[in-house]
Amino acid sequence: MRYSGIGGQAVMEGVMMKNKDTYAVAVRTMDKKIVVETKEYKGICPNKRIQNLPLVRGVINFIDSLVLGMQSLSFSASFFEEEDEKNLTEEQAKKKKKKDDAAMGGTVALSIVLAVAIFMILPFYLSRLFANLGWSETLIAVAEGILRVLIFMAYVVGISLMKDIQRVYMYHGAEHKCINCIEHGMDLNVENVKKSSRIHKRCGTSFLFFVIIISVILFIFIRVDSAALRLLIRLALIPVIAGISYELIRLAGRSEGKIIGALSKPGMLLQRLTTKEPDDEMIEVAIASVEAVFDWKEYVASINNETTP
Repeated sequence: MRYSGIGGQAVMEGVMMKNKDTYAVAVRTMDKKIVVETKEYKGICPNKRIQNLPLVRGVINFIDSLVLGMQSLSFSASFFEEEDEKNLTEEQAKKKKKKDDAAMGGTVALSIVLAVAIFMILPFYLSRLFANLGWSETLIAVAEGILRVLIFMAYVVGISLMKDIQRVYMYHGAEHKCINCIEHGMDLNVENVKKSSRIHKRCGTSFLFFVIIISVILFIFIRVDSAALRLLIRLALIPVIAGISYELIRLAGRSEGKIIGALSKPGMLLQRLTTKEPDDEMIEVAIASVEAVFDWKEYVASINNETTP
């Protein structure tokens, strides 16, 4: 059985899993039931040749993840509406959905702008303060990289302290544990998932860490006199950085080599903050999401057959 790796995201009281062109969102509702929605999503670029181009596929995958994340979050949030919102007429419900979708899109767009401002532009301008101390451009670039890493780490630590985010991180842990359970050839049930690791090489947290590190390395070698042009080049390189980072994540997911293992280590350590141990009910939600898009029984059987002497 050909396996390219299922991927997922944690959402509000739920988990989204994607396998090829199909994704499913499983949500634990307020009455403790599990609701699963399965849909097809071919991505922003349906052309398979372009989808598989090295570097380009990383940018496409990143945008697709944002789109799917927004759709999945909107679906999960619909189960936690106020009581008066549930009594709307069909016409009112349609208008509300359009309004909510627009608000969600605006939120995602604002989040991207803020992310670029905080993790790209802010470290750049803060590092320019060292020019007044007579530092060389190389030292200033290194300082910019250190500031970028520190700001990113402070952000991750800060949001991990929020109660609501901690529940999302528990679902994030359930997602990882389910994927690890399958990839290690174990039957997908609560007990086996509980024994599996919540750390995974292909995690989005590791991707973001690679983005930060690759940006630090590339920006050190940018040598132009104009500060405005240096900033413009940094912004223009964001898609390139995303593409390189995605290729490293793919390589890490397939390789057990020492070099790749060492490169993956910081991002995997960071996952100890962005994932938490889930409870049994969260694991059940993640299992429901997996089973909606992937025949894990066939895959686990194929693994065990390959390893049987």
